[in-house]
Amino acid sequence: MCEAQAQIDRQFAIDVVKRLAAAGYQALWAGGCVRDLLMGNDPADYDVATSATPAQVRRLFGNRHSLAVGASFGVIVVLDEKRKGQQIEVATFRTDATYSDGRRPDAVSFSTPEEDAQRRDFTINGMFYDPLNEQVIDYVGGRADLEHKIIRAIGSADERIAEDKLRMLRAIRFAARFNFELHDQTLAAVTRHASEIVAISGERMAVEIQKTLQTDSAVWALTQLHQTGLMREVLPELAYKWEEHAQPALELLDSVLRIQCSPPLSATPLESALRWRVRLAALLYRCCLQREPLAQAAKPTWLAAITSLQSRLKLSNEDAQALQYILGAQRVLDLADQGPWSRTQPWLVQPNIESAMQLLAARSIVGDASAGVVPFLLSRLQQPRQELNPPPLVDGSDLIRLGLKPGPRFAQLLSHIRNQQLDNAISTRAAALEWLSRQDLSDAQT
Repeated sequence: MCEAQAQIDRQFAIDVVKRLAAAGYQALWAGGCVRDLLMGNDPADYDVATSATPAQVRRLFGNRHSLAVGASFGVIVVLDEKRKGQQIEVATFRTDATYSDGRRPDAVSFSTPEEDAQRRDFTINGMFYDPLNEQVIDYVGGRADLEHKIIRAIGSADERIAEDKLRMLRAIRFAARFNFELHDQTLAAVTRHASEIVAISGERMAVEIQKTLQTDSAVWALTQLHQTGLMREVLPELAYKWEEHAQPALELLDSVLRIQCSPPLSATPLESALRWRVRLAALLYRCCLQREPLAQAAKPTWLAAITSLQSRLKLSNEDAQALQYILGAQRVLDLADQGPWSRTQPWLVQPNIESAMQLLAARSIVGDASAGVVPFLLSRLQQPRQELNPPPLVDGSDLIRLGLKPGPRFAQLLSHIRNQQLDNAISTRAAALEWLSRQDLSDAQT
């Protein structure tokens, strides 16, 4: 986040608190934004907790500048009157009733800041901050746990998990993100309740898994997922082979983390948000792909694993296709400096080639791929685009002018000419047309 945007976000959060306070309500920043501020980081967003009810919040800010997206849970989204798109969640201090589905409260009742803090997940996320008086308000010991780098459930860890099963994954994710330790009682509760994570939707689990894999402590996090039993429920595609492949899988994952932070294969800002794909692909490679052929009569294990992941975690088609490409490219890239260029080149002009190259480079570090193939491919990728992916010498319109109709033979001819072009066997349009003139085209005539 740029500094200017951070200042805009902060000022809007202050303005919301000021307006609530001026109307006679107590208002405080709450949750993750307080944690981030105490850690010296700019919050990704601000949440405000207040004594005002949802109806009072809407009256104060007006229906045009507020949205009742979660009014039944005491939450109103307040919109910035001056800046389009700027918004903050304002939630009434509340106490939650029982959680029958292990995801959301059956009902809420409005309460006090101290009671509100008790319903939150971890102590480092349970603090408040008064921006007008610049005062931290901590009812749960969050500041001490922040200083001691501990992830601890507020109150009873079993009760917090019973309220929202996703907190088990969040505990590991926060510990990995901040390089904190899991408190013994919290870790024990996660282990006891790991099998209950199935109550959570695939989409919510996927978000936590992706965020966890994005962290610099992803290797540690995977170990925790396995030891607590969460991996068996959340990533069974890895768990069923984990005992056999854990060490090489984590070594390869560690190599991916190092590659993604080192030039020339370090991720661009856009790619950085998708680093988790390469990291998951590395784990799937070790557990599913390494010892089987790329293509076989039955569905390859690695492809079946991706299909299973997509179905259960509701991964987007784009994510699933990226994983398929990253893994599918490995056997082709392995032999890039040994076979015809026409076999490798089509893989290098795909959108996710940087991700595939990161996995290949990581594999070379652990001795699973030739060290020489990475610089060979990098030199090719650094070619000007018109050299790496030159325009075809002929296209479908040329074949149609020769009286051919689209079909299998039509496609075969275009593919053959393209391969010869990439392999420098044919270098001009005239030579390509001359080659066509010598072919038997009778079975492709209109």
